[in-house]
Amino acid sequence: MNVIEVQGLHKSYAETKAVDGIDLTISQGEIFALLGPNGAGKTTTVEILEGFRKADSGSISVLGFDPSQRGVQSRIWRNRIGIVLQSTADAGDLTVQETLSHFAKYYSAPRDVDEVITSVGLDEKRGALIRTLSGGQRRRLDVGLGIIGSPELLFLDEPTTGFDPEARRAFWALIESLRKGGTTILLTTHYLDEAEALADRVAVITRGKILEVSTPTQLGGRASAKARIQWKSDGVIHEELSDNPTEVVRRLASQFPGEIPELQVVRPSLEDIYLSMIGEK
Repeated sequence: MNVIEVQGLHKSYAETKAVDGIDLTISQGEIFALLGPNGAGKTTTVEILEGFRKADSGSISVLGFDPSQRGVQSRIWRNRIGIVLQSTADAGDLTVQETLSHFAKYYSAPRDVDEVITSVGLDEKRGALIRTLSGGQRRRLDVGLGIIGSPELLFLDEPTTGFDPEARRAFWALIESLRKGGTTILLTTHYLDEAEALADRVAVITRGKILEVSTPTQLGGRASAKARIQWKSDGVIHEELSDNPTEVVRRLASQFPGEIPELQVVRPSLEDIYLSMIGEK
């Protein structure tokens, strides 16, 4: 079942086409990453799907509902989604536990508050005032607020901004556990390693258009891209691109006694492919 279905989505601001004819489908239980540079149309697209902005034209279905609609059905629909925005401004004089307990009351089947606090790594800060939290701790609370309602669909907009490497890894484990529980996740991120670690599929968007939708390993022909072989000879770094790096290494091995100096064999990373797709070096 498709949780999100979008066809011919358009949104303009004056003469600027923020979203220019996007088609998109996201399946139930999938982690889907939307990648693109600043101003590419990511945030506008996601805000339309969340119901915060109205499209100029196009067909949109999110959990079988048009997010632009209002009324009782809209409130029922919002009970089924979770949102983690890029930044929030909640009451700084409430504690972490008080904040999560308060927001849990808005949902028909919230998760256990203590369980959420533990899952986002804030056990030691449950009694701390929000205004005393560090940036990374504040971001963990944002994630906790996004999942407190046991959402079927979770929107994550740059969720690990401000996280240290250890906190990011813990967050990735949390996202994997949510997926295993059946939650569908739409993720925007500037961290390409995050997209590669988490996403089943990724879409690259620029200038309001989606360039390609694929798996991280197949995007932009990555799986069949030439490998880069580098080595050092007579003080000079040499480089060769090849579809058959093993054969190149065999040839080099016959030229050097012992180890091949400073040998590297590298396939294009997801970041390499992404930057080439959006026209960046």
